[in-house]
Amino acid sequence: MIGGRKVAVVLPAYNAAKTLRQTVAEIPRDLVDDVILTDDCSKDETIAVARELGLHVVAHDRNRGYGGNQKSCYAAALARGADIVVMLHPDYQYTPHLVTAMAGMIASGHYDAVMASRILGNGALAGGMPRYKYVFNRLLTAFQNLVMGQKLSEYHTGYRAWNRTVLERLPLLACSDDFVFDNEMVAQAAWFDFRIGEISCPTKYFAEASSINFRRSCIYGLGCVRTAIVYRLAKMKLVRSALFESGDEARLDADDAARTELRPVRV
Repeated sequence: MIGGRKVAVVLPAYNAAKTLRQTVAEIPRDLVDDVILTDDCSKDETIAVARELGLHVVAHDRNRGYGGNQKSCYAAALARGADIVVMLHPDYQYTPHLVTAMAGMIASGHYDAVMASRILGNGALAGGMPRYKYVFNRLLTAFQNLVMGQKLSEYHTGYRAWNRTVLERLPLLACSDDFVFDNEMVAQAAWFDFRIGEISCPTKYFAEASSINFRRSCIYGLGCVRTAIVYRLAKMKLVRSALFESGDEARLDADDAARTELRPVRV
């Protein structure tokens, strides 16, 4: 706990058996009360390794995509009573040592969400980020900041921390089940005026780290552009989007895990 608030780390996993032990070993267990792994029908030994490590495991009966996996992660964390939820990729690309700092920024009351930015500082290229992805990231971020009126250093990190209130309020079920989920969630947080902080984060690119190919990167980029444009048009009241509606039907329900098709795996 931190400041009397329960901290959970959620791991959206797909074929993460080779890096899961390294990731979990560096999670600060003196602070973190719960570690939840949601497996999206991995074809390797991810679930077996997670069981060995004593994690709370949730398994999908079918592959639901990266965004669908995160919805399950957050629903499980809410159901298990988390007050602060840190989403960390189990591929060891991001350092788990920053969990303490990220949770602390939220527990301090200054921020509702915290993004671990690879762009702040000089860590991205030094950590092996392909140059085309770096340029892609910077151009997309500049476009989104301009269109959405924000000042983030990047929208595309896979390492985030959230206050429980944010996860309960955002209409996450309206978000995509694909990779653009990350971007849509940040746009939602901005739409509902949650306070978003950033922290510099080193990153590592290596063979076992998950990464999408050039084609999927382009599809993701177009999705980000669309999200930013819809955000601006909705702010101008020219369109309506389920992404930015405040109704209860698209919110995660911690008391009804069946809505996100969760199947607990006993450990």
